[in-house]
Amino acid sequence: MSILDEILAHKRVEVERAKAAIPLDGLVEAARAQPAARGFAAALRAVAGNRAPRLIAEIKKVSPAMGALNPDMDVSAMARVYEAAGAAAISVLTDERYFAGHLDDLRAVRASVQLPVLRKDFVVDAYQLAEARAAGADAALLIVGAFPRPRESVRALLAAARELGLDCLVEVHDEGELDAALGAGAEVIGVNNRSLKTFEVTLEVTERLAPRVPSDRILVSESGISSRADAERVRRAGASAILVGSAIVGASDPSAKIRELVGA
Repeated sequence: MSILDEILAHKRVEVERAKAAIPLDGLVEAARAQPAARGFAAALRAVAGNRAPRLIAEIKKVSPAMGALNPDMDVSAMARVYEAAGAAAISVLTDERYFAGHLDDLRAVRASVQLPVLRKDFVVDAYQLAEARAAGADAALLIVGAFPRPRESVRALLAAARELGLDCLVEVHDEGELDAALGAGAEVIGVNNRSLKTFEVTLEVTERLAPRVPSDRILVSESGISSRADAERVRRAGASAILVGSAIVGASDPSAKIRELVGA
């Protein structure tokens, strides 16, 4: 069993417990009572000719691959640093068991900044999309590799997200997953340069898949980006945006790291 398989198995149990505690109808009502979502997809469109991609800066306390990064992080304060330094959006890990995150982190970030906020978790059920919107998320991550019938599952979840007013970042790792994401109608495609099965990271994944992404979609390069050179490399490949967590959280000066990445 890979780490992804392990996480997904635990997540399915977690979601069933959540459903028993808070019925879906109540969550949907809370989601619809939220202020209008901030435009996540719109925030990621890079300016033509700009060498620097737009940045999704991540609130990440712990990484299964790297261990503890900043487990006692003040997420509200960090989010304000991200916004002031030039991030276009903020990703918040909400998985508790493997990443030490929580939906309360997302709520705190949403209340602290004006940027769009992404719920980054392992979505296996539309219930989690309602959870995300009820907590104030403007977008949610969908991992194509989490589903045995990815095209059908992602299409259904994208439809559920639209009903809630959520954008989605649809994450892929290879050609087959990319074809499934495009076939499902994904607007924002995230290419993860890290294998969730082996944790191996290479920016060549973005370079290989980028030419297959239509120009009317938004391409986000995720993982393995730690420098301005990395950001420019994936921008040249066709990425409009990058998602960076560990390199920012682990930096001695997160604000300076963000300014480096966005070319400020």
